[in-house]
Amino acid sequence: MRKATAYHGALGDLFAEHADTSPYNAYTDRPAMLQLAGDVSGTRILDVGCGAGHYAAELVAQGARVVGIEGSVTLLRHARARVDGRAELLLHDLEEPLDFAGDASFDGVVCALVYEHVRNRMRLLGELRRVLRPGGWLLVSITHPTADWRHFGGSYFSHDWRDLPLGDSGRSIHYQRMPLETFLGELLAAGFVLERLVEPRPIADLREIDDAAYDKLHEAPSFLAVRMRRP
Repeated sequence: MRKATAYHGALGDLFAEHADTSPYNAYTDRPAMLQLAGDVSGTRILDVGCGAGHYAAELVAQGARVVGIEGSVTLLRHARARVDGRAELLLHDLEEPLDFAGDASFDGVVCALVYEHVRNRMRLLGELRRVLRPGGWLLVSITHPTADWRHFGGSYFSHDWRDLPLGDSGRSIHYQRMPLETFLGELLAAGFVLERLVEPRPIADLREIDDAAYDKLHEAPSFLAVRMRRP
């Protein structure tokens, strides 16, 4: 995500708060992605678009060494407070090469709900392949293509850029719609191998907090997540 389109200022603060307890982030996307990661103890992981540090904190707690990169100063401030020095967090524009990282220097990469914000995705994927060791894994989650289709209408195969309201806050996030064939096609074209694909549903804990949201997120997909491998 370009620094100019990252979640700065009040939007960054709002997103950090939203990601703390949102049925979508905290109870659906994040648990699914962490399950896809599996045992991370002793591994070195790059958290791409680390946001407010929720993934970094979870991965560190599970024994990983984490480097997080984020284009928003606001979100990086939240992330640094959350990880409290337990991870290396860097201000970095995802449209630029990962010049801080050496070849084959990471065991895994997490890219949670940020891929569709990036314009030069093939360059980013090339960089992620470079910094991953052979056999290393890449986790990517996006808004489910059918969720965008249901919400925005028009053609399922649209690649237009849209603004999605963040609750009733009056603020929105900006990203590009893409069909499934584009999403998987780009990852495969970059040289990754698909290991697993999931359509995350919320964990049982959400039912105790928001029964309506739990039922809604079990009726229609909101996210799509994959685990890829670097050969």
